[in-house]
Amino acid sequence: MNGLFGVNGLLGYLVAVVLLLSVVGVFTFLAIGVQKEEATNYYRLEKAHDIQMYNSDNEKQYRSTK
Repeated sequence: MNGLFGVNGLLGYLVAVVLLLSVVGVFTFLAIGVQKEEATNYYRLEKAHDIQMYNSDNEKQYRSTK
């Protein structure tokens, strides 16, 4: 009976499941907060005609409106 409710048994399984679900819940909560913050963070393009494909300087064209 000790093996059933030990760390390697049913109790260990339940602890692992609760721990994983709590981690998923925390990450979901944080992701929703980031999404709410970034949903109103608009960007505008400066010199849109200068943007080239595969150019690392393209990030200089984006400006935050906040």
